[in-house]
Amino acid sequence: MRSYRIAAIPGDGIGSEVIAAGIEALTACAGRDGGFEFVFDHFDWGSERYKKTGAFMPEDGRDQIKGHDAILFGSAGAPDVPDHITLWGLRLAICQPFDQYANVRPTRILPGIVSPLRHVTGPELDWVIVRENSEGEYAGVGGRVHRGLPEECATDVSMFTRTGVARIMRFAFALARSRPRKLLTVVTKSNAQRHAMVMWDEIAAEIAAEFPDVTWDKMLVDAMTMRMTLKPATLDTIVATNLHADILSDLAAALAGSLGIAPTANLNPERKFPSMFEPIHGSAFDIIGKGIANPIGTFWSGVMMLEHLGQPAAARRLMRAIERVTADRSLHTPDLGGRATTAQVTKAVCDALAGDNE
Repeated sequence: MRSYRIAAIPGDGIGSEVIAAGIEALTACAGRDGGFEFVFDHFDWGSERYKKTGAFMPEDGRDQIKGHDAILFGSAGAPDVPDHITLWGLRLAICQPFDQYANVRPTRILPGIVSPLRHVTGPELDWVIVRENSEGEYAGVGGRVHRGLPEECATDVSMFTRTGVARIMRFAFALARSRPRKLLTVVTKSNAQRHAMVMWDEIAAEIAAEFPDVTWDKMLVDAMTMRMTLKPATLDTIVATNLHADILSDLAAALAGSLGIAPTANLNPERKFPSMFEPIHGSAFDIIGKGIANPIGTFWSGVMMLEHLGQPAAARRLMRAIERVTADRSLHTPDLGGRATTAQVTKAVCDALAGDNE
């Protein structure tokens, strides 16, 4: 039997609740599908550790997890720790050194969930957003000088490399090719950002020549927000910079019904390092301990993890279970307008897995 070692990092807030639910569902999925199993190693990295020790993870933290098959991550962020310290101390401290340069965020309207967009149904909103995850606006280049003085200055430099842009474009075109519509939209802001974004556009056109079967177009990011809300059916696969895709993917999740259902894969496509899978909803300290966190985003992230690990049948089985549960509105958590608890949704998904005979 194939055994997969998974590094489980709940992080902060509701992370511990949804990761526990995710482990339960993934274990049930492996048991139902047969042929493989999961071994979860648990790591208490997060803001509580930072407040006690001054570090979110030990110095050799990445060495402890670099041999794992994948990473299942909960959330990062606490009200009493500045967000930039949390992000750079934990999540980006894993993503960047492990070169998880392709952030993939699928979005679609699941059965039983109503989009806030009028008259929009499932088939009209079925997207995958590809976010460049290693450079751009989040490259970490910049600084502050003359703090507290009238001439205080702060810079954040958006860094783009030909290598970084080419590889995310190639990844996005290949992903678009694998989907039925073979349609890609490249998001840019080259009317105002006349250097890096113009290079982004030029490299997109160069890579497009390698994929003659993929239809592609280009949108300025501000116009893209209008297209997502007014003409969702015209979109399929989307590629954008670190910052632009970060913003657009939250909009996409909201248009699909809730941040609580949205998954993420932080991929190292060459598999030199483990990839990391996480829901995008954040730490949500306002509902911590109430037992009402929506675990669907974690389950869907688990689907993406199964696909990455080479278990497509198990991934399809878990996705079917998710869809059967969301179709029952009595199993909707409060973020979807319901009253169900995390435990009830998790049990329902596990029960759906057990009863799946397809």
